[in-house]
Amino acid sequence: MLRVVAALPMSEFLPDRESLLLLLRIIGAIAAVAASLHAILYKRDVRATIGWVGFIWIAPLAGPLLYLLFGVNRIRRRAGALRGPAEKRRRFARVKSGEACPVELPELARLGDRICNTSLVPGNRIDALPEGEPAFDAMLGAIASSRHSISISTYIFELDTMGRRFIDALVEAAGRGIAIRVLVDAVGSRPPGRALLKELASAGVVAARFLAPRNPASLISVNLRNHRKILIVDGRIGFTGGMNISDDYAMLPTARRLIRDVHFRIEGPVVPDLQSSFAGDWLFTTGEQLEGELWFPGTLARSGDAVARVVADGPDESFELNRWLILGALATARHSVRVASPYFLPDSSLITALGVAALRGVDVRIAIPERLDHQFVKWASNAQLWQVLERGCRVWFTPPPFDHSKLLTVDGVWTLFGSTNWDARSLRLNFELNVEAHDRNLAGTIESMIEQRISSGREITLAEMDARGFAVRLRDGLARLLTPYL
Repeated sequence: MLRVVAALPMSEFLPDRESLLLLLRIIGAIAAVAASLHAILYKRDVRATIGWVGFIWIAPLAGPLLYLLFGVNRIRRRAGALRGPAEKRRRFARVKSGEACPVELPELARLGDRICNTSLVPGNRIDALPEGEPAFDAMLGAIASSRHSISISTYIFELDTMGRRFIDALVEAAGRGIAIRVLVDAVGSRPPGRALLKELASAGVVAARFLAPRNPASLISVNLRNHRKILIVDGRIGFTGGMNISDDYAMLPTARRLIRDVHFRIEGPVVPDLQSSFAGDWLFTTGEQLEGELWFPGTLARSGDAVARVVADGPDESFELNRWLILGALATARHSVRVASPYFLPDSSLITALGVAALRGVDVRIAIPERLDHQFVKWASNAQLWQVLERGCRVWFTPPPFDHSKLLTVDGVWTLFGSTNWDARSLRLNFELNVEAHDRNLAGTIESMIEQRISSGREITLAEMDARGFAVRLRDGLARLLTPYL
């Protein structure tokens, strides 16, 4: 005999509203406790720790999720695991076999030797390129004359007039049988990144996107970007600095906005360290090791008198190298310090180091663009300026076009240039690349550039900062609260 059982409604199997809310509260509390403990144990910056813990408990569900996405660094472990044995041997061999280099600031050289995984290398020629289109012409000329290999890493690669010129040059080189690797940051080169890779691949150019978000889990690393700008041709000629590939940096008539910046051409024994940095990023992104004479053509002959070191840092095993080097440079300075930075948001230790240098009698001059591409960052920067002005540092606002240069000189003999801004993002989150150079001629050239910017700018005084209205100071102060995350 068949027995008919009436189907129970789905609502009988679902928790009631009160039970569901209780479950969410329990999950939120557990997640908040776990995220808070992680922030307290592993975050180095106290302000960032307090900010994250506060946000986590204000929003017990969204807070831990956002902390997981933007506050946790999983890059260090993955980067170390992906570096091949040959890559590690090459890096440490350079450090151990580094030739003793007589320099005018030996204590600063000694600091770099102890904190960096590269050695100072003598015998280099470093030329500051003219700003705008001529700098790109020099890079395109090197690509056109390549014989063996080309490596390019950039944060932004636009599909505009200048970007097309680079694509055409790379396609032509690939047609000649040149081995080419192109690495673009997935966020910096969005949205043209995918189209760029597809176009290059169709012409036989091997290209990849750095930390491309492919699934929800990969969003954990979305805040950690490759901000480096590198071009190496035949393993012998290097270019680096702050210029991205776009009409804006070339200052072409087709540019959306004009951006002035400085790029550098490098020849000599330090170029393999530029290539090694690129090779590490390429291995990290693709799993392919770049080895052999095609990429590393052996010991390079002397090309000039500059003693130089490549300083590649990021949220991996080379964490905060540039920050330590800048602190050491400010502590070493005896006569003069010159700074040019588009985003001037130094943390408390850098502010103190600048102030101590000025109080010791060092002539500290800082050039900052009067107008930024991110107004919120400008407000936060203005909120901090009084801290360096009251200790005797001098600050100038430079007029348009927007100056994207990242330059530091000490005593007219030492220079640090590259991709690092004076903000938490560059100094703690991004993968950056700088070059330190002990060379009077280069330092003199860079000092002249900064002085030219200062001469066309407007000096800012402590009285002017103090005279800002209450509403303006409140706005700037609120923006400053986010400096650990900008």
